[in-house]
Amino acid sequence: MADFLVPKNQSLVLERFDYRLTYGKTGRAKYISHLDLMRTMQRVFKRAKIPIWYTQGFNPHAYLNFPLALSLGTDSTVEVLDVALLEEHDSDEIMTRLNACMPEGLHIYKVAKPVLKHTEIAQAEYTIKFNSNTSADEAKTRFEHFAGRDKIEIEKRTKKKGINIVDIKPHINLVSATASDNMTVIDIILPAGCQFNLNTSLVMDAFCKLESVEIDNIYTTRTKIMCKNGEDFI
Repeated sequence: MADFLVPKNQSLVLERFDYRLTYGKTGRAKYISHLDLMRTMQRVFKRAKIPIWYTQGFNPHAYLNFPLALSLGTDSTVEVLDVALLEEHDSDEIMTRLNACMPEGLHIYKVAKPVLKHTEIAQAEYTIKFNSNTSADEAKTRFEHFAGRDKIEIEKRTKKKGINIVDIKPHINLVSATASDNMTVIDIILPAGCQFNLNTSLVMDAFCKLESVEIDNIYTTRTKIMCKNGEDFI
């Protein structure tokens, strides 16, 4: 084989050290797209002088795995990033060095060795706060009625079949609904992960349509990432 066709790293055998980072994406950072977040994290590791392990082959790339992408505009303090490093470091040292280089709104809360596989992620919990064209108490009552319907059918686009009509009622788990300070507060568990994802915006759009509610302001926060049995993933 001609020398110019041989990958430069073909004969490299580089040891890798896997870590799982739990971080928050809040404030202005919640408007960073997923693609820009990947670029941002690579720059952070570079500035912190923590070398990332690269995949082998013709097109090597930094091993950064975000198991569950976060919708644009959603806050979260439970996001997960799996990363492979070239060197072993103390977990607290990694967290300190990375946080010193993080932009506003991104903050690492925990660094540890991965235990569960990302394929075990099955659901996520969200807190949704909003005010609307009706009172907070009335909106709370209407959401409870919405969650109690026999069917909640929406149009959902898929890559293979285009637009399908899907009944999302079996996938909505209403934890609580309250009214406080002119805001309606909803705690809800939705499917997330490799098998099936249900976006909070789809749920709220269906709620507004079926219950004749117009939302003025809405704030969504992901509060938990869980396995199928309800245990926390992190």
